[in-house]
Amino acid sequence: MVAFAKEVAPGRLRESYGRCYEDFAVGEIYEHRPGRTIGEADNTWFTLLTMNQHPLHFDAAYAAQSVFGRPLVNSCLTLSILCGMSVSDVSQKATANLGWNDIKLLAPVFIGDTIYGESEVLAKRLSRKRPDEGVVTVRTTGKKADGTVFMTFERSVLVAKRGAGIEERANY
Repeated sequence: MVAFAKEVAPGRLRESYGRCYEDFAVGEIYEHRPGRTIGEADNTWFTLLTMNQHPLHFDAAYAAQSVFGRPLVNSCLTLSILCGMSVSDVSQKATANLGWNDIKLLAPVFIGDTIYGESEVLAKRLSRKRPDEGVVTVRTTGKKADGTVFMTFERSVLVAKRGAGIEERANY
C-alpha cells in the first residue's frame, strides 16, 4: 500500500494513498495487506444481496452433500474482496476501471479462510485520448494463508499522471 502524508496547509497533513501513472513499473509486484478472513456472515450477506440463490453458498446441509462437503464462499465475493485489496496499490488514483479479463477460479475458498493478494504490473502506456492519463494493466493473484492460489485476473485502469490535478481533489 502506498501511503504518504501531504501538507495541505501549514502544520496540517493529510494521509494520501495510491500511485500516479509514473509510479508504475512493468514487472513490479505489489503485495496487498492486510489480508482478510472471510466469515459466514460475509458470505451469506453477499450471496443474498446479489440474489444468488445457489444453496452451495448458504445451506450447510445441502453443501455437506456436495463434493466440497461444506459451503463454498461465493466466488464473486472473493473477486470483490481481492479487487478491493488492490485499490490502494493499483487504482486509488484511477479515473476509471477499463476492464477485467481472464478471471480464473483455481481453488475453492471456504468460510474461515484468510486470503491475501498481490498484483504484478504487466503493461503501461499513455492514453491515446487523454494526455494527462495512462493505462496500466495488472495481473492480480489471490492466495489463501497456506499459499494456495485460488484466483487470478487481469485488470486495466486509467490512471492520472502526476500533476494532472488528481492531488488537488478534495480527498487527495
